[in-house]
Amino acid sequence: MNKIFLLAAASLLALSTAAHADAFVNGGFEAGDSSGWTTGTGYRGNVSNPNLHPSDVLPGGSLYNSGLNHSSIISTGTVDPSVGAALGSTVYSGNYSWRVEDTTIGGYASAISQTVLNYTDPSIFFAWKAVLEGAHGVTDAATMIIQLIDLTDNKTLISREYNAASGGGGVDPRFSSANGFFYTPDWQIEQLNIDASLSGHDFLLAVLGADCEPTGHSGYVYLDGFGNAPPPPGVPEPATLGLLGVGLAGVLGLRRRRKAG
Repeated sequence: MNKIFLLAAASLLALSTAAHADAFVNGGFEAGDSSGWTTGTGYRGNVSNPNLHPSDVLPGGSLYNSGLNHSSIISTGTVDPSVGAALGSTVYSGNYSWRVEDTTIGGYASAISQTVLNYTDPSIFFAWKAVLEGAHGVTDAATMIIQLIDLTDNKTLISREYNAASGGGGVDPRFSSANGFFYTPDWQIEQLNIDASLSGHDFLLAVLGADCEPTGHSGYVYLDGFGNAPPPPGVPEPATLGLLGVGLAGVLGLRRRRKAG
């Protein structure tokens, strides 16, 4: 899967809008649109999940249809139509996020991508939520793909791929289920620290949301915040959660020792 996607990434580099790290055009979608990104939609019926990639439905891809646009800007306060309030907020920070693919059935897939060149900031950050309607098997269920690729070294650095196969075999514990849908009630925060070995490299972020291959079940992804932006106060980064736990345990132990003394 990753090898095939890395080959497709070369074509995405030419298709995606390029921006320097200190000039993301619309990483947080706060302009109220997808300016600075490349978007696309296509019909994915008869294409199995292992053969489906973001590049397929972006301009130049084998499934891309210039007459279709199933994705949309999402504003603060929008309630998810599939699982309602159980999904929580549909905007991570600011006033807008982007929903990749629509919320109806039909057998379509949509993608969004952006390339940044010569990245020298200390980190890359973005957040996502997904809603996948359960049915079928792992090769044809509603699915999502997220890839952050180092184009300089041709390596996938962050990879998230989930599908709504019956029984929950295509998701992990970050997903909940309700009303026949698998969904992430919490924003999934992705952050990559840029050390000396990565500084100055070119990176591609690509996100795909797709209905099931038999066309009767929906799948989509909310995306927010792409760039050198830490999570808002009160939202620990995943990498720091363990350290916070260790630190808290140390503080509690110290207090106990002081009381005992």
